[in-house]
Amino acid sequence: MSTPTILVVEDESAIREMLCFTLQAAEMTVLEAGNAEQGWQLALTSMPDLILLDWMLPGVPGVSLLSRLKVHDKLKHIPVIMLTARADEVDQLQGFDMGADDYVTKPFSPRTLLARIRALLRRLDDGVGEVIVAGRMRLDNTSHRLTIDGDEVKLGPKEFRLLQFFMLHINRVFTRNQLLDEVWGDRVVVEDRTIDVHIRRLRRALEEHGCESYIQTIRGSGYRFSVIDPD
Repeated sequence: MSTPTILVVEDESAIREMLCFTLQAAEMTVLEAGNAEQGWQLALTSMPDLILLDWMLPGVPGVSLLSRLKVHDKLKHIPVIMLTARADEVDQLQGFDMGADDYVTKPFSPRTLLARIRALLRRLDDGVGEVIVAGRMRLDNTSHRLTIDGDEVKLGPKEFRLLQFFMLHINRVFTRNQLLDEVWGDRVVVEDRTIDVHIRRLRRALEEHGCESYIQTIRGSGYRFSVIDPD
């Protein structure tokens, strides 16, 4: 991704200007929005590569825009980094549960934020082809669709990213901390139980098609994806 387009949805003009300057200096294309509705319209018309989204926006809050983005077929794949002064873990968990890919608390270092943007874009781009096939499953990264034997299976954003990571690393065992680093980012502070919650959701989605056993719990170690049933 040589010149990514970043949508900045932030109502404080000083912060927005600082973000635009930082991103443009890093040779990124920047789109600006001062509220949720402007952000929604720019996301629809421009399809940015990543969205920086302030939680506390005037009128419609950023977290409501996040929820709207993540249920839209054409927009739900766009990674979103939440920017907020709400540093409590319960707020972070709410943001992640609603589909945020990263969570940055204010005040923040522009250089650190830039590094996290690059890391997120790199994780989403590196080594991921348009389609991944494993067993009876077919994961289309372009349309963000999972099909099993041709039938579409609905997944949330984090469940999709978890399955994508698993399918790229078949038969390897990963600890909860490793999965948190790979899927949520190595600077995100969330509890180990967050992984267990999303694993349960992923298994429930696969259960109807008889593929829940592909996600295997390795006692004392973590989780493994395998199309071969465990002994």
